Amino acid sequence: MKGWRIVSALVGLATAVSPLLTSTAASAAGLSFSISGITTVSPCAGQNAEVLQAVDPRIGYVYESWMGCKGIAFARSIDGGQTFQTPISVEGSIGSNVNAWDPAVTVGPDGTVYAAFMIAKNANWYPVVAASHDNGASFDQVAFLNPPVHKNWGDREFLAVDPNHASILYLTYDYGPERTSVTFICAATGSCAFQTGDLNVAVQKSMDGGKTWSDPVPIQPGTFPASGGDSAPIFVEPSGRIDLLYQGYTITDTTTFAMSPAYTYYTSSFDGLHWAAPVRVGPQDPSLTMSLSEWWIDGSLAVDASGNLYATWDTQDPATLQDTGWLSFSTNHGQTWSPLVQVTSDRDNGVHIMEVAAGAHGTVYVGWLSDYTPSNPATQVGYAMYLRPYSITKGWLTSAPIRASGSIYGDVSTWPGDTFGISTLSANQVVLSWGSGVLVNNQFKSEIFSDVVTFGH
Repeated sequence: MKGWRIVSALVGLATAVSPLLTSTAASAAGLSFSISGITTVSPCAGQNAEVLQAVDPRIGYVYESWMGCKGIAFARSIDGGQTFQTPISVEGSIGSNVNAWDPAVTVGPDGTVYAAFMIAKNANWYPVVAASHDNGASFDQVAFLNPPVHKNWGDREFLAVDPNHASILYLTYDYGPERTSVTFICAATGSCAFQTGDLNVAVQKSMDGGKTWSDPVPIQPGTFPASGGDSAPIFVEPSGRIDLLYQGYTITDTTTFAMSPAYTYYTSSFDGLHWAAPVRVGPQDPSLTMSLSEWWIDGSLAVDASGNLYATWDTQDPATLQDTGWLSFSTNHGQTWSPLVQVTSDRDNGVHIMEVAAGAHGTVYVGWLSDYTPSNPATQVGYAMYLRPYSITKGWLTSAPIRASGSIYGDVSTWPGDTFGISTLSANQVVLSWGSGVLVNNQFKSEIFSDVVTFGH
């Protein structure tokens, strides 16, 4: 949930060191790389968490959106992520009767920046999409995607723009017509997950640059409102194919909306209205499911220039409680997927928030935010940002994960958000952003940090 609830317990900066790659690595250790200085993106007062990111490689701009600055904050970098300008508030997210959460951001082929978030207002929960036509300097357009049913529930939206038609956008979000069916499991130092509920992935489409939107369309109409789907990142390929990855629970009782742990599924469409039969990514194995108590956003999708698909997620073994991050890829448009590639090596029940960004042809960058070190025995030292490149033909391209967050460890009692930001500014350059609780002016608060990792060719 991925963002509805911010925990107030915050702690300071830890300095434990683990045996990972943290600076420029020699070629003998794998692909060489360098890490820029870490930038604090969030200077505004209060708590800052749940960041997502987009880039415009044509002009080298980086855009960050997060929960903060009394609403949904937004900041841009006009120098490739080296520095960030003063944050602004996204239009529509500020107000005494407004509760806003779950930011998302994307860039159209014409440079229009779209920032979305969820809002609770007038007893409804629904997405809001703001648009900037000056490369993120300001937002001059906002659309409120009011639901067709009053007192609905909604959560975690994702955005994508058609790369060939700048005016066509797609938005997914978790949608249900009956809010009273949804009950929650809330973590002491995280956000909340769903214990029961009318969970469904719904898609809305705009044909006019985000000014107006269609009604929500469930991707599994035959099982609506009990399809059990949520958290659905979306991507539009140059061919027009719309790729969608989602977390799929099984609703075991359509009266109480009780459900069993989830698997990861893929589906696709060419119009956003009619969706192919879902394909499970990974084997059907109870030890490879996502627990009902998992509170972060689980599931990330990327597509490289060759059309290869990459998915990351993490699972919680109900027998051992071990949390493991995974990668799988598809070279045939999602019809079949590779055997699972294990990403995280620490054998513990720590948090692994997994995301992925496409690299050059046949390569991908896998990132994860975790409160445990990727070593055995693992140590819970605080939240840190990790990155590792992978090749379909060569496997892992560095000898070990890269700790991109350096000496910054956000304490485990600080909520960093349910997401982080990861984008490829160029084929060999990755921009990262993440949340962590640190000591600022003798006060504990969560902040948003960012840096750039550049790999050798």
